[in-house]
Amino acid sequence: MTIKNFRDHAANERTFLAWIRTAIAIMAFGFLVERFDLFVEAMAPSLSGRVLSPLGHKFGNAAGLVLIVAGTAMVALAMLRFIRNAKAIDSDAETKGTGSKLDIVLALLLILVGASMFLYLSHAMIPST
Repeated sequence: MTIKNFRDHAANERTFLAWIRTAIAIMAFGFLVERFDLFVEAMAPSLSGRVLSPLGHKFGNAAGLVLIVAGTAMVALAMLRFIRNAKAIDSDAETKGTGSKLDIVLALLLILVGASMFLYLSHAMIPST
């Protein structure tokens, strides 16, 4: 006995798993960013008398948490898409293609966090006086 529309269901599952892997990587990176300040604080004294900016420390924590939340949102989005696509595959009715607005918003959020992290790392260390 074969599964009806097996190839479509298998493709849907592969896409779902790719989203999950990406979300896990983003959450892990968020944890790394959030904990990176500990590394910078430990290394700061050896970097020619520079100290970590208090604002930079808060930003690093916030950016890490944003990445963790974004990864969690990606898991939720992937789950909803997987379920919706599975129902659409089994349905005989024609369905309209899914919109990509949420994908674009998520990509813009990640671009914003990435650009912010670049600015943070380029200005995280300030000379002590």
